[in-house]
Amino acid sequence: MENKYKSGFVTLIGRPNVGKSTLMNHLIGQKIAITSDKPQTTRNRIQTVFTDERGQIIFLDTPGIHKAKNKLGEYMVNVAERTLKEVDVILWLVEPTTYIGAGEQHIAEQLRQVKTPVILVINKIDTIKNQEEILTFMNAYKDVCSFTEIVPVSALKEKNTDLMLELIYKYLPDGPQYYDEDTVTDQPMRQITSELIREKALRLLKDEIPHGIAVTIETMKERKNGITDIEATIVCERESHKGIVIGKAGAMLKKIGTSARREIEDLLDTKVNLQLWVKVRKEWRDSDLYMKNYGYNQRDI
Repeated sequence: MENKYKSGFVTLIGRPNVGKSTLMNHLIGQKIAITSDKPQTTRNRIQTVFTDERGQIIFLDTPGIHKAKNKLGEYMVNVAERTLKEVDVILWLVEPTTYIGAGEQHIAEQLRQVKTPVILVINKIDTIKNQEEILTFMNAYKDVCSFTEIVPVSALKEKNTDLMLELIYKYLPDGPQYYDEDTVTDQPMRQITSELIREKALRLLKDEIPHGIAVTIETMKERKNGITDIEATIVCERESHKGIVIGKAGAMLKKIGTSARREIEDLLDTKVNLQLWVKVRKEWRDSDLYMKNYGYNQRDI
């Protein structure tokens, strides 16, 4: 009997910092979504594509669902919650614990209102010493929602990620190939580049600065000799943050630039000349205009 080609849309949801972007990057085998140990790193809905002989999975990596504190927060939550009604399969990522807090209860409430198949993914099982404990975590969650499957995985160590793909295909409808086989994302290169710079800034600045930074690409041009010139601006909310981003004698900005440039070169497969600038835009996360300028469009909601 001929195997049917399956295709469809899968969203990864969960509270901030449960490993959604890490899992998606590993499933598609390429880094598209930025990861950091800070919560709420993903601000837009990032669409990536996985294709093999079984079919095509289009992943939507959404911002974490959390209690919004400003307009940017509201935008992020709206994007995540709206996605639930538009997809074929929902992957809900949680940490390995028996404690189901208010954040998880809020997500469960959203999930009870949709008819979409929900696969519960218990991530970070590599952090558990006694593997038998996994059953306890699975039991703690099993009645929270009517899950079609519960899968323990480690996105970081790629444990059970093949099983994950198998289960996704099990619930996807038969469908067309939406994208060419070699498409990995629908994100414009400029956006991926700005996100990579933001990731490096978040990682290197650690706790010194809240995540009130945005990155805009001013110019991105390829020369005849193949070198790509990129000028980018790191936007922060306060003068004091600007000093931290630049660092003593420009050392921090140089570090961010070097680290980002290496990864952008790998991505574009070409030499890159990266120039970084720093600007202050007070309270930009509460300004509709600035949010729009930095790529967070209310019409996406």
